[in-house]
Amino acid sequence: MATKKASNVPPEKLMLYQRLLDAVPGIASKSNFGSAYTAVNGNMYSMISKHGVVGIRLPERARAAFLEEYDTMLFRGDPSWPPAREFVAVPDRLLEETERVRPYLELSYRYAQTLKPKTIKR
Repeated sequence: MATKKASNVPPEKLMLYQRLLDAVPGIASKSNFGSAYTAVNGNMYSMISKHGVVGIRLPERARAAFLEEYDTMLFRGDPSWPPAREFVAVPDRLLEETERVRPYLELSYRYAQTLKPKTIKR
């Protein structure tokens, strides 16, 4: 069993993110650079930044609808980074509502499964 790396994410945000992941069967988080994320076939589909911002990867139409409905923006892992093109930032108020976010994470997982697998260099 692999041990998880220490997280730099605010504990209360990490707890909400983990609660969201636990709400979708078959999803497990990974950790790298002090933050948690999910990936399938080498393609990330959700993540939480060390600043506690959650990003979810969505297909174009769902992404546009999410951005408008929740008055949010594209995800940035760090304020100095450019926005991640396919990831939406989940507003803090929405992250607390697991059942409202769960369908988006499920869609994200299904979407990531349609992407070309990435080869992992070891």
